[in-house]
Amino acid sequence: MKFNWGHKIVIVFGVFVIGILFLVYKSSQQKMDLVQKDYYADELKYQDIINASKNAKEIGGNLNVIRKGGHLFISLPVGFHNASVKGVAHLYFAADETRDISKSFETSTGEFEMELKTMMNGYYTLKLDIDLNGKQYYYEQKLNF
Repeated sequence: MKFNWGHKIVIVFGVFVIGILFLVYKSSQQKMDLVQKDYYADELKYQDIINASKNAKEIGGNLNVIRKGGHLFISLPVGFHNASVKGVAHLYFAADETRDISKSFETSTGEFEMELKTMMNGYYTLKLDIDLNGKQYYYEQKLNF
């Protein structure tokens, strides 16, 4: 059988259709995580985070975050030292919610540590919600492991 230009067009069109169908199949197999499960309710509470961030700026200072092996050492600004501080530290990984870590902490020295999972490489966001004498503070810092 001799291939003329009509046969070649049909073959190219067939390969194109098969390629598109393959891409549709692969895209339907992708995992899509929402950033937050109940994002609307969290958006309504976002003013609290804005106020807590403003409080954190007023107290001044920066977070000091150091990774040593499987631990993350976090030192709060000087305004939190020598005071009873409670809070929640959340390591947020945007691409995969299973890699997120949350830990409640309580400290009077202004320092605490978080144990990390074994294979934690990538771009994380550390979110700290801090309560000092009933006043809320919020810090957020980008980390690259």
